[in-house]
Amino acid sequence: MPEQKITTCLWFDDQAEEAARFYTSLFPDSRIGDVQRYGEAGPGEAGSVMTVTFQLGGQPYVALNGGPLFTFTEAISLQVGCEDQAEVDRLWAALTEGGQESACGWLKDRYGLSWQITPRRLIELISDPDPVRSQRVMRAMLQMGKIDIQALESAYADGGEADAAP
Repeated sequence: MPEQKITTCLWFDDQAEEAARFYTSLFPDSRIGDVQRYGEAGPGEAGSVMTVTFQLGGQPYVALNGGPLFTFTEAISLQVGCEDQAEVDRLWAALTEGGQESACGWLKDRYGLSWQITPRRLIELISDPDPVRSQRVMRAMLQMGKIDIQALESAYADGGEADAAP
């Protein structure tokens, strides 16, 4: 893999290779690079996977089997810009299997890593210079788990039922 000055390293207990293989199966332009193994000096068991280099969508990552000392939190997440609802649905289903759904397009996968499954259209709509429209979209998004592009479009166009007078 090409060397890069800054590469994200993801710390796993002992599932680095499994996670890297799962992630690379989900995204185009993704692949496994080198798999390094612990030697006799440790600290892991000799012959077990220490690190896996891989690319997701052309971006380099390293997965480290560092043991249970540290775990993932929502303080860091991988954000995926999706082109359409089909891509949102596919990634949401794959990444939440064995994981946990959250709010506003966020989820935790089976390894505890947080992801934001974000349709590009959401960003376009909440960036609209019309504050009334953009805020209607924001209010609609805040009510969602998985992002529903059609519901966002409805909120943008007319406010849907959320803006109906009491």
